[in-house]
Amino acid sequence: MSRLTAKFDSLRASGRKALVPYIVAGDPDMERTLPLMHKLVAQGSDILEIGVPFSDPMAEGPVIQLAHERALVHAVSLSRILELVAEFRAQDQETPIVLMGYANPVERMGYDQFSERAGKAGVDGVLIVDMPPEEADDLNQALAKHELDNIFLLAPTTTDERIAKVAGLAGGYLYCVSLKGVTGAGNIDIAQVKQLMGRIQAHTNLPVTVGFGIKNAETATQVAACCDGVVVGSALVSAVAEAAVNGGDVLEATTLIRDIRHALDALSG
Repeated sequence: MSRLTAKFDSLRASGRKALVPYIVAGDPDMERTLPLMHKLVAQGSDILEIGVPFSDPMAEGPVIQLAHERALVHAVSLSRILELVAEFRAQDQETPIVLMGYANPVERMGYDQFSERAGKAGVDGVLIVDMPPEEADDLNQALAKHELDNIFLLAPTTTDERIAKVAGLAGGYLYCVSLKGVTGAGNIDIAQVKQLMGRIQAHTNLPVTVGFGIKNAETATQVAACCDGVVVGSALVSAVAEAAVNGGDVLEATTLIRDIRHALDALSG
């Protein structure tokens, strides 16, 4: 059983919701990324989504685009990120890690080499933002050899036919985009999220997390009421950046995750 499956099974058994923070590897620098990962776990994170810096992060809003740019200044590569995951695993063998990024770095490394190295490093899942399911067969085969889950995005505009197709290819969980647009954009329409969740759950028993637009404990609890977990990206990345710019301790930016954890746990009584 994969770490992701075990984690969601455990959360469901206890009536709790998954809290999934997203940070960009190398932002504000590689030296602080590893301590930040461990601190996020200490603050109550269930799964870590680690962004792989890319020069053209098309799905991201301004906050995360700037984080990618800051990381690239430090020449953060996919190889270095796999080393980072291995370093994390030296202290934490339980928390699932998902690499979230774009196809180009993975294709340059090669699907087979990437999957082998990622599996050995301790990666549990991969979310390639610009990898449509029609082009994912080769990657899926390579990932499956090393027991890695391929996680896909679903959006409010996704048709029922496409939801069924994506769900058939996905592993670990599905990532539901709460709104149209890029990360950090707009306000969440809870009614729309509930409607989309109903459509997704008609086609799969996979856990579903919701991201894009979750900024605080209030929005997190509203969304969590109708899904298996929430993803917190732009708000956390912004807090980390602000701490770094002001000369503060970036680890303190994780108090946002602590507050959301407390609020989510209150849902389960």
